[in-house]
This record gives sequence, C-alpha cells and structure tokens, in this order.
Amino acid sequence: MDKTRQKTWAYLSGDTLSGHADKEVVLEGNAHMLRSDTQISADTLRYDQRTDRMQAEGHVRIEREERIYTGTYLDMDVERFEGFFTDIRYQLGGEKGHGEAVRADFADKDHMTARQGTYTTCRRKPGPDWVPEWVLTAAQLNIDNEEEIGKAQGAYLHFQGVPLLPVPPFTFPITEKRKSGFLPPLFGIDSVNGFELGTPYYFNLAPNYDLTVTPNFMSNRGMNTESQLRYLEPRYSGDLKLAYMPGDRLRGQDRVALALTHSTQIASPIGGISIAANISRVGDDNYWSDFSGSTLLQTGAPLGGTNRTLPADITATWGRGDLSSMLKVQKWQGLQATPPYDRVPQWTLRYAQSNVQGIDWSVDTDITQFEGDRTITRQPNAQRAFAWAQVSYPMIWPAVYLTPKLQTHVAGYQFDAPINSQQTAGSLVSTFSLDTGLTFERNTEILGVKLLQTLEPRAFYVYTPYTDQSLIPIYDTAPQDLNLTAVFTENAYVGHDKISDNNLLTLGLTTRFLNSDSGAQLASFGIAQRLRFEEQKVTLLPGQAPAATGLSDILLGSRLNLGDRWVLDAATQYNLKTQQSVRSVIGGRYHAGDFQTLNVAYRSQANASEQVDLSWQWPLNQLWGLAGGPSNPDAGRYYGLGRVAYSLRDQQLVDSLLGLEYDAGCWISRVVYTRTPITPQTANSKLMLQIEFVGFTRLGIDPFKTLTDSIPRYQTLR
Repeated sequence: MDKTRQKTWAYLSGDTLSGHADKEVVLEGNAHMLRSDTQISADTLRYDQRTDRMQAEGHVRIEREERIYTGTYLDMDVERFEGFFTDIRYQLGGEKGHGEAVRADFADKDHMTARQGTYTTCRRKPGPDWVPEWVLTAAQLNIDNEEEIGKAQGAYLHFQGVPLLPVPPFTFPITEKRKSGFLPPLFGIDSVNGFELGTPYYFNLAPNYDLTVTPNFMSNRGMNTESQLRYLEPRYSGDLKLAYMPGDRLRGQDRVALALTHSTQIASPIGGISIAANISRVGDDNYWSDFSGSTLLQTGAPLGGTNRTLPADITATWGRGDLSSMLKVQKWQGLQATPPYDRVPQWTLRYAQSNVQGIDWSVDTDITQFEGDRTITRQPNAQRAFAWAQVSYPMIWPAVYLTPKLQTHVAGYQFDAPINSQQTAGSLVSTFSLDTGLTFERNTEILGVKLLQTLEPRAFYVYTPYTDQSLIPIYDTAPQDLNLTAVFTENAYVGHDKISDNNLLTLGLTTRFLNSDSGAQLASFGIAQRLRFEEQKVTLLPGQAPAATGLSDILLGSRLNLGDRWVLDAATQYNLKTQQSVRSVIGGRYHAGDFQTLNVAYRSQANASEQVDLSWQWPLNQLWGLAGGPSNPDAGRYYGLGRVAYSLRDQQLVDSLLGLEYDAGCWISRVVYTRTPITPQTANSKLMLQIEFVGFTRLGIDPFKTLTDSIPRYQTLR
C-alpha cells in the first residue's frame, strides 16, 4: 500500500458482505461506501483496502462536494479520485449545468475528461426520451472544477434538436468566474451601418485588470475595431475605450473615437486629494449619428445618440476639515452643435462651517479662464474671479422655523477684447432673504384608513438691490427652471455671471397625508406663487423682457402613492392672465411586481411642444391565456417591452421601441426594434436580436443598455 496515503476511515454497508478483512471486500445489493466527503452507491461494490481501489457496477452513483455522477461501471482510486466511469451522467452542482458521456476519466476530484460528452443547463425532465432544448456536444469535454471552466474540442451547439453551428476548440465558464477567451458574437441589423457582426475576445489580464477587443464588421462601412481596458487598484481605477475604423466606405475617411474615465485617491499629511479624468473625443462631427448603435456604445461609452457635446476634463480636489479646493481643466468638443465654454483652468476654494453659536456661514471663491470660438460666441473670452459669502442663522422650534440669510457676491472680469471700450467689468451684489414656515398636524381618516395630515405654509422673502450688469457677457449662466423647489431660491439664474435683482415674496402651502402606523407618505399637494414688488431689471441678454411686478404664474404639484403599486405625479405652471397652462407634466407609474411596470407621462409647453410618452415591461402569458409563471416554471414566459414617444403638436413619433422577450427556463430570446430620429427628416432604425443560453453564452447584440435607458425600472430576466 502507498505509504504516502493518509489513513481515512470508510463506512461500508450492503445486503450481503463477503471477502477478507484488510484485503478485498465485496458488497452486493444496496451497496454503499461513505468515505470522508465522498459517497458511493451501486448494485455491487468491490473494494480492495490494500490499494484503495474500487470497482462498482449497476446503478453506480457518486456524490461529492455538491457534484453527482451516475453510470453503469466505475473503476477508481477512491482517495485520489482517479479512474474512469462508463455511460456517465454528471451534475456539476448548483447552477453549473449537467451532461452525459460514453466515458469519463478522472485525473483527480476537480478534473474530468468526458468522451463524446454533452453540456447543458436545461433542467432534466423525467423520461428516457428527454432532449435538452440546447446542448453542447463535444468529442472531448474537459471540466475543470478548480478553475470553473470547461474546454470543448470537436464541438457543436444544438438548439431545439438542430445543430446550430460548429464550435472551434474553445473554453467556457461553468460559473460566473472570469476567464480569457472569445465572448459570444454580437450581431444585429442597423438601417445605416447594415449587418453588424462583432467577435469580442476577452483578456483576463489579472484579478483587477481586463481587456476586451472586438473586431466589429459593418457591411455598409467596413471593420470597426473596438477595445475596452478596465483597471481597479486600491487607490485608482479607470475605464478606457477606443474605436478605430480605417476607410469608412460611406464617409470615405478613417473613423476614430476615445472615451476615458479615471479616478485616483491620494492620502497626504495635508488632507485627502482626488484626481479624476473624464475624456471623450471622436474624429469627426458625424460620429454621433453614424455610430449611435455601435457595440462600443452598448458598453456605455458616452459617444453617439443625441450626445453632441463631448467633455474632456481633468479635476483635482482637496479637502481637509472645513476647507476644500478644486482645480479643473475642461475642454469641449461640439458635434454640429455649439459647445459650452472651455475652462482652462478653473480654481475654487471653499471654507464652510455650520452651527457656530447657531450660525452657518461659508465663503466660496472661484477663478476661471473661459475660452471659446469668438466667431461662434460673438463675444470676447475672459478671466472671471468671484467671491461669494453667505451667513445664516437658522432658528427651529417644534412647529416653526425662521432662517434669515445674508449673501454678498463680488465678481470681476478681464476680457481679451474690449466691450464698449471696456477691457474689464465687475459687479457687487448683496442679497437678504428670510425663509419661514409652520407645520400643523392633525389625525384624520379617509376610506377607513387612519392618516396623519400636515399643513405646511411657507413664506420666502428675497431682497436684492439692482446692480447694473449689462456689460457682463454670459459664460456659464442660464435661467433657473421654475418649479416648487427653485421658486424658494434667491437667484433667478444658475451660474455666477448674473445675479437677479429681486424684491419679492414667495408664498407656498404644502399638505401631506401620512400613514399613522408606518409614517409612509401616501399623498402630497403643493402650491406656490410669487408676489414681485418691483420690476426685475437684470436680464440674461439685452432686449429680454424683465419679470414684471405683481403676481407670477401659479405653480402646482402633487404626488399620490396609491397602495404599493401606483404612483402619480403632476406639476403645472399656470398663467392667471391668459388663463392657460404654461408648462405641464403629468406622469404615472404602475409597478405590480417583478417584470411588471408601466410608465406614462404627458408633457406640454405653451407654443413649443406637447408630447405623450408611454413605456412598459409586462408578462404576456396571462394576457394571451398561456401557461407559464411561478406556478408552472417549466412553461415558457413571454414579456412585452416598449416605449412610444409621440408629439401631439407635430403628429408624429419622436422615439419608439418595441421588443419581445421569451424565457424558456434554460434559454432566453430577445428581439428589440428601435427608431431614433437623427434630423427632422431622417431616423436611424436598429434591430437587435439575442439568444441567451443560460449559464453558458449569449449570441447577438445585448439590448440591456437600450432597454434601461428607454424603460424606467426595466428588469433584466436574469
């Protein structure tokens, strides 16, 4: 006997026992052997204790570490788990799949070679005539449970009993563990690019580094090679994407794109430092429309679609205690669109403290060099420096709060060309605001449900004296969206070029209905309106109409939570003089459970747009009267997907998506059609087809990103 073997106990049982002690034992009828973590059963077991060799015949079954093997004949070294099994069926454990083979050879407990073997994740059904819906057959199939991969030679992939395609020698995962090798091919049909076929290859360079290279053939254009490098370290991480197409046949030029995100954290004695980069660049202005459906975009690169301004910025931030700072360099690329101003560079410094003897205060400083194409902007570039100081004294009682605040904003500009003979400009603006509100509560009951209702009146007064800012151009400032949140802010603009003069009072009222037991909000309703005592003189651009004195438009908003499924939102801006809605948004979503979501929205803006948006993900079996579902998981389940955005004003579709998913248990198929407008006269249509062999591979273009972008709360089936 091999002296290197460890002595391990064994438990033997059977209907009859014969043989010699310490030599060979023969068990017949319900024969069992329990040895450490291995259980073996058969009609007949012959075990030689001197060599630790076992032969088993008739209904042989091995159970070891969640793996199960059955067959007709076994010859094995039990301790080494080395030997062979004939007419074998193997279950690899958990969701790792199963198969069968004429013969399997075991090198050890983790390595098996199956001759004329199969592999599938389809659940075995009773009966000798069962055929899996998909199966991989191979002349030789190597299973490595240690590395959690399979290796196939002479293989075919069969689907619904039909050989789908021959497979060259390859490896595949039997779990979700990463490994190098070819990934499932990607294919689809695009109205611009034609037929697309991508063959990605994945390099598992290290546990924290990987690279994917995808040669993507487009029948109308040529070969577009796309690469993605990902890296993750304790102090830094990033994602780099590159795409290159030599000699695009439709454009007659080379096409190139790059997208990089990177972040670094540095510990230092003077405080935490972070450095981040976000860079996206393409080689030409038409890239955003020509490649809006490319494989690179499906992996998340911010290139294409309606994204026509691409950033390239590097930002360093530092913070220690109450002091923080930022240094940024940012340049934009506009694709047939006017980009924002470059910031080359921008430096900020902020010091803030809260609750210092009840006082909150902060000082923000900013120096930015704005650069742009003066033939497009029609104004000079400039260096702007500003300081913004704020101090407030919040006073809070159980039912009342009162917050006076004082702000001072100082800004100076140095232009690279004179404006009205002036090379410089500046402003000094101070603002006083007073925010106060009450909260009343009462118990009530609606439809037999005990509720807690609140009544929350709010008053917000702002006074900003007029300061002439007409010589100051616009570099980073835009009108603030008027809503129930922004109406309670001091400045009518977002940015730091213009500070609106104000002498106004905003009054608002909110009521909420809360579940008395859980505290969950069931409904809320709000209304707000401004009363302007003096005409606003500061405007963004010369010639714009200033905000007049008197009452503003009324802002209304509400939210209803109807049970656990329905949520309804509505908001409107209503003009009392014209007795018309200026803007309205009404939306609702219904979520009945997994894969059951419905979203609808209506948006209108006076004399500009009126649109209805409907999206959904919904199981169709019950609608069609088909079987399938939790009570019958073996039956196939259909799911309908879609989004329709329709312009009522133009009487045409703005955007559309239709799709169908079918979950057969061990395989899933998806077909998704999208139509995205490029210009008012043209649109890009795309057909995405995918079949997923669960636990093995996917074929086709993955529509997941398209579906999640189009359908709020979309859930992938797996």
